[in-house]
Amino acid sequence: MAQNTNCETCPAHNIQNLKKLGIDMANFNYVIALAGNPNTGKSTVFNNLTGLRQHTGNWPGKTVSRAEGGFAYNDSRYKLVDLPGTYSLLSTSTDEQVARDFILFGQPDVTIIVVDATRLERNLNLVLQVLEITDRAVLCLNLMDEVRRYKLKIDVRALSRDLGIPVVPAEARQKVGMPELLNYVDQVAKGVYKCKAYRFKNLPANVENAVNKISAQLSESYPNIPNSRWVALRLLEGDQSIIDAVTSGDLGKIIQSEMGKEPILVQE
Repeated sequence: MAQNTNCETCPAHNIQNLKKLGIDMANFNYVIALAGNPNTGKSTVFNNLTGLRQHTGNWPGKTVSRAEGGFAYNDSRYKLVDLPGTYSLLSTSTDEQVARDFILFGQPDVTIIVVDATRLERNLNLVLQVLEITDRAVLCLNLMDEVRRYKLKIDVRALSRDLGIPVVPAEARQKVGMPELLNYVDQVAKGVYKCKAYRFKNLPANVENAVNKISAQLSESYPNIPNSRWVALRLLEGDQSIIDAVTSGDLGKIIQSEMGKEPILVQE
């Protein structure tokens, strides 16, 4: 599937990098990542969207398990990849590294972020980290039935405005909100809904200058890097895995897919 970077409705994913990550996109138009903290109902959302059209395996070279599934919506076929449940993308564990690398290098067309609406403040840590990497996201505000039970209130419209992405109230156990979630995923994937994801901008001037300088150098060294600013921030924060990838040249190997490499497929 050739990509046209000038086409706003064309898939955004990097098909060669997806092959290296073990994702077979044959017969699928778009790839969707499913992210979230543990115990947010992410697996229930995954099962609701994919039904029986799913299989499991491991990530290439990892002992971390992965579930994949598919669904059709609005004349398009979507592959859904369930990422490991994590509290952050700082790569302090194998699960975090797998989730981060998939969003950063696989460039999914949409990342669904499932959060526990009763613990929104804690869950927003991961949401904001995802939005630093990609602006193509939909927030699934799950467990809204628990919100009512605890007599809490969430201004969904204000949250969507502040984050710059669609926010869908959901009760995955009762399949409430799933049609709306599918609709927004379809709109974001096809460029109908243009996200304006929140990014932290109030950096001190000296830090901002350093980020811009490093980002420019990264873009020059690695023209295909999907988000040089995010990588620059991680370098400044001392992310050892990113530092090692840059100093060893492995970052280039990850970004610049090996043409003709056979895809590593998950075992059915």
